[in-house]
Amino acid sequence: MNAGTIRGLLAASLFAALLAGCGIRPTEVPTDFGAAPSRVPCSLSGPGVSTQSSHGVPVQVFLLCGSSLVAVDRTVRVPDGTPDARRRVIVAQGLLDQLAASPAAAEKAAGYTTYVPGGLSVAGPGPKDPEDALRLSTAPDRLPPYARAQLVCTLSDSAATEGDGSVTLGGPGAPLRRYECTDDVRNHPGSDEPPTSEVGAG
Repeated sequence: MNAGTIRGLLAASLFAALLAGCGIRPTEVPTDFGAAPSRVPCSLSGPGVSTQSSHGVPVQVFLLCGSSLVAVDRTVRVPDGTPDARRRVIVAQGLLDQLAASPAAAEKAAGYTTYVPGGLSVAGPGPKDPEDALRLSTAPDRLPPYARAQLVCTLSDSAATEGDGSVTLGGPGAPLRRYECTDDVRNHPGSDEPPTSEVGAG
């Protein structure tokens, strides 16, 4: 081996040592950038839960996912020919039942949950109540903040109300209040309470 070859090998070894000292490793193949990113939270793929029943009125309920309320599709069964006043109560009760039900497996996997307790029932307005009022078996202010936000946002934009972003609610014999579902409530349901105003009896 001649002197030039020896000097070339020494230079190559020195260069490799310098690279290693700088934390740089020479490579002859493309680097592996790691596994594909995991599924985005709150993202549902494939058929939704609403497809579990092909009959009924299409509705949406708000479930908690991450720190926000997210609308998901559901259906509520309403008999044909039901009078409007009764229809509102049937839809409202169906929404309560859907909110209290455990989310489907795909929704759970995506991070969806609910805080609405089971056993809640709803009735229409009393004799002196406004016609758009709904009476719950438990007063709204006795529910946990997340559950109250879910109820208000679900009912306020449904066939059970006027669909103007608000709903008139009360407990048994309690004063009625009008609750609003705002962007702040949807984005921060645990800390931002639904704005309310007292509703006088008719």
